[in-house]
Amino acid sequence: MEDKKRAGRNQTLTLSECERERFAKRLVTLREHAVPERIVNKTILQNAFDAIPLLPDSFVDLCVVDPPYNLTKNYNGSKFKQKRPADYSEWIDSWVSMLPRILKPDASIYVCCDWRSSSDLQKVLEKYFIIRNRITWEREKGRGAKQNWKNCLEDIWFCTIGAKYHFDADAVKIKRRTLAPYTDSSGMPKDWAGEPGERFRLTYASNLWTDITVPFWSMPENTDHPTQKPEKLIAKLILASSKPNDLVFDPFLGSGSTSVVSKKLGRRYTGIESDLSYACLAEKRLKTADSDVLIQGYSDGVFWERNTLSIQKKPEKR
Repeated sequence: MEDKKRAGRNQTLTLSECERERFAKRLVTLREHAVPERIVNKTILQNAFDAIPLLPDSFVDLCVVDPPYNLTKNYNGSKFKQKRPADYSEWIDSWVSMLPRILKPDASIYVCCDWRSSSDLQKVLEKYFIIRNRITWEREKGRGAKQNWKNCLEDIWFCTIGAKYHFDADAVKIKRRTLAPYTDSSGMPKDWAGEPGERFRLTYASNLWTDITVPFWSMPENTDHPTQKPEKLIAKLILASSKPNDLVFDPFLGSGSTSVVSKKLGRRYTGIESDLSYACLAEKRLKTADSDVLIQGYSDGVFWERNTLSIQKKPEKR
């Protein structure tokens, strides 16, 4: 991953061979049933199907899952091949069925998918969980197709183990531009704060998200992982459905977004990743989070619409 030639302003995070060796020493592989102390704030280098059965009972407060979609995709040399819908549903069931045991009775789970497999995923999830909602977010990336509508949406299914669960709507409010603000009885603007040339108001988040920017080469969080989720997206899930110091678990960690955002937001984390390079990238990002807790598009306890938070634009290096 470090051999690509990149433009001078490209901020994509890479690994040198020296870094890979150093961060590999921080990884954990399970050979027997693990106690929480061994896996909290750790990245597990292992196949999820081998590692999940060795995890403790009822230790997860929030589970965030971004599994391979039913598309043929190359993950650093490991290819996931597209399956028949029935076979993909069976594959989903094979790992979803293992999750209830490790979740707390009041835990929540979010599972990502594309539009093709969303209905199949729903049918599997409702066998094991209570489905609370389906989030659809705009994935504004890609060139589109000449003979079809451009595919720029993905779904996230929100589920809980039981009737009791944590949800903090105030923690995920969005600061939106207001072109025609409401007024109170005296005619004064209501529910907006003035900034130079702009008016904004806080609104509660819906299940339709249009404020997400997919990581690309000029963003410091970007890696070469082909399906990396934005930190801002993960932050919304974590802030809404967990409390400080809760344990957030991701069985398909990839380059580490779930663990990194958990650390930045004061949560504990455990992630499983089968690829050494991606696991080491996760550890490098976690190390960076020791000193940099910035989350693109999130500041002062609120989320901002895409391209409106100018204070988070870092000056270019000279």
